[in-house]
Amino acid sequence: MKPDKRWTLKPADEAKITSLAAALQIHPALCRLLVVRGIEDFETSKTFFRPQLSMLHDPFLMKDMQLAVQRIDNAIKNNEKVLIYGDYDVDGTTAVSVVYSFLHQYILSLPFRGGKEGLNYYIPHRYREGYGISKAGIDYAHTNGYTLLITLDCGIKSYELIQYARSLGIDVIVCDHHLPDSELPPAFAILNPKQPGCNYPFKELSGCGIGFKLITALARKWNLPDTTVFNYLDLVATSIAADIVPMDGENRVLAFYGLKKANDDPSLAIKTLKEMGGIRRPLHINDLVFVIGPRVNAAGRMDDARKVIDFFVETDEARIKQLASELHADNMDRKEVDKSITEEALAILQGDDAAAHRKSTVVYRSHWHKGVVGIVASRLIDYYYRPTVVLTSSNDKVSGSARSVRGFNIYEALHACRDLLENYGGHFYAAGITLHPDKLNDFIAKFEEVVTASIPPHLLIPEIEIDAEIRLTDIRQ
Repeated sequence: MKPDKRWTLKPADEAKITSLAAALQIHPALCRLLVVRGIEDFETSKTFFRPQLSMLHDPFLMKDMQLAVQRIDNAIKNNEKVLIYGDYDVDGTTAVSVVYSFLHQYILSLPFRGGKEGLNYYIPHRYREGYGISKAGIDYAHTNGYTLLITLDCGIKSYELIQYARSLGIDVIVCDHHLPDSELPPAFAILNPKQPGCNYPFKELSGCGIGFKLITALARKWNLPDTTVFNYLDLVATSIAADIVPMDGENRVLAFYGLKKANDDPSLAIKTLKEMGGIRRPLHINDLVFVIGPRVNAAGRMDDARKVIDFFVETDEARIKQLASELHADNMDRKEVDKSITEEALAILQGDDAAAHRKSTVVYRSHWHKGVVGIVASRLIDYYYRPTVVLTSSNDKVSGSARSVRGFNIYEALHACRDLLENYGGHFYAAGITLHPDKLNDFIAKFEEVVTASIPPHLLIPEIEIDAEIRLTDIRQ
């Protein structure tokens, strides 16, 4: 049975509503919606309704950007081998596709000689290597002579592994948007607006958004026209939608023009996925979340995410259709597995009398598919609205995904359990963990203890936030 909900009407400043209505000459009901969303005057309203690419910030405002651009420039001039390394989800694979495609397409047009054979990409396998930078990935780079590794959507927490790469003579440029630890990894350069000392004005870019800023800076370094980077905006918008980063500031500009690109002049890959999803109308942002995103994500969940990069960088239409069919098949398999595990997990919880009195949910079965446990955790929250962890067995370890309820920082809760974990990482609302099987029962008890001690009771009731109450007369024509 799904939980009841609490309804919360957002407060609004009546004076600001009146002032905005006078400035915009529109109905006060609309102005109330704008004010509660932080749009309080004519200029912010203009920015909201008429985003312009000129509103994007200078990429060189990002800490270490000049350092990263110079290192890549030197690598290409000196014919070094460069490996683009990214996570296996939508954000990571779109980021790798954007940076790799940009370098691959334009490297021979630069005012010096280079070689495309020295550029490649690497996506870690979810089950054999796990999330983020892996030792296997670094060993691959070393064995094959790569001296520069560019990570996308990962790396900010990989201190030991980046130190290992350095010991092998590999420079690492980290492009990541996750929250850093107090000690940054010893990378050659770090592009992350959330790191200490970074004055970049917008902090909530996606991982692909960071990659986009990198290629924008490279395009300026190499005197390439802006159109060379704007060609990738449909992939950037896909990452923004799928990774659920805040849809304001630069993200709103990138998403607006990314959707425009996806509808007016889409990449062959996006066009093919749209057709496969049966969409005959213009794409909306929700289509990127619920139609494009799941098909891209499914490869890493069910098989090997490298095929996603192959799909995005491919130019042969027949090959793209073949890869799109494979992504679609992976997504259908994912749906079946997801449904089966969710039903089994619900049966476990319904059969556990003590579960009804807990403030957290932790469920484990060794045979569950690791690729869908995060989705299952989200589905369980629909029924048991509380911080949830779904675990399975992988490589003789227990690993899985955590999801949270609105307002509760799941990452901090896991951080409080770090003495029982071998690895963990993630966001405010979503995270992944790995632990030794012997620590499982202790973790279940400790996680419940931490959540019980720190979560306010009202956060265990789903909230529906209401921007405004309106009368029928407010919406009549």
